Amino acid sequence: MSTPVNYKEISHNGLWKNNAALVQLLGLCPLLAVTGSIVNALGLGLATMLVLVGSNMAVSLIRHAVSDAVRLPAFVMIIASFTTCTELLMKAYTFELYQILGIFIPLIVTNCAILGRADAFACKNKVLPSIWDGLMMGAGFTLVLVAIGTIREIIGSGTLFADMHLLLGPMAENWTIHLFGDNFQGMLIAILPPGAFIVTGFLIALKNIIDAKQSERAKRAKAADPKISKRVRTTGTVS
Repeated sequence: MSTPVNYKEISHNGLWKNNAALVQLLGLCPLLAVTGSIVNALGLGLATMLVLVGSNMAVSLIRHAVSDAVRLPAFVMIIASFTTCTELLMKAYTFELYQILGIFIPLIVTNCAILGRADAFACKNKVLPSIWDGLMMGAGFTLVLVAIGTIREIIGSGTLFADMHLLLGPMAENWTIHLFGDNFQGMLIAILPPGAFIVTGFLIALKNIIDAKQSERAKRAKAADPKISKRVRTTGTVS
């Protein structure tokens, strides 16, 4: 009898508990390199999510047909195929953004988070749970990218949603918000690589603080619960 799939737990793992960027610390190279703005971060995050969902689905479909001897090479080929499809889609519909992201789109193939989910989850579960796992892991990774991109764009440029038309087309042409006026010089360090390390470190620290508080709250709630009475075994004859 198969174990029922807990979609809530899969979602919690992907978005928070086992987040690829903040907990597993995977995919840090593109995370730190292209998160200078929201549009760059969102573009790379969505591309990574698409590859995660597609590769998880394909790996789950062939999980009974691939032997252990060729399992990992087969997974890499699948990931490379979906990365190529994503690259071609970006060339066709968001070419300027593709040029900005550059080598980091084909380098999605080397993202350990994608191969890790294929090997740890998709090859052991059915198609729908595998798709959901890829979606949640990709969403968690994308949210971290967007959070870093938002902070760096605000501090570094004083804007929000700048150049969103590169991803969403003409409808986002006038989305740019100048938070501190047109004369804001910005902090250069926020746009440079050190800014990415600093912001990422603060986000990891914030997550650790939240987890510690939740753990402490759970301990207090457990301690406050009344003790459950236990049945006592008796021996001999009870009259």
